[in-house]
Amino acid sequence: MDEPKIKELEDALKERETGHYVLRLYVAGLNRISLRAIENLKKICEENLQGRYELEVIDIYQQPVLAKGEQIIATPTLIKQLPPPLRRFIGDLSQTEKILVGLDLRPKK
Repeated sequence: MDEPKIKELEDALKERETGHYVLRLYVAGLNRISLRAIENLKKICEENLQGRYELEVIDIYQQPVLAKGEQIIATPTLIKQLPPPLRRFIGDLSQTEKILVGLDLRPKK
């Protein structure tokens, strides 16, 4: 592998370990599933991204324009805006391992 490719991979790994995450969680009211998704996501963030994330919880009943702009068709939906690539997750976010993989995070030991 040539030197620029190695540097690019090293930078990507460093970003994953130190980068800032911008997350938006879209929910439909504060029902049981929404509350579970919020709780699960907060736990994931505090355990793996402490001090390196912004989380915005958006109730589509209160802000339907935001949901329409993001083309939200199911809730809860989590959108990872930063770092790229953009990713979407649907459900109560209880499958921690799958969420961590999707966020490009390694679980804390």
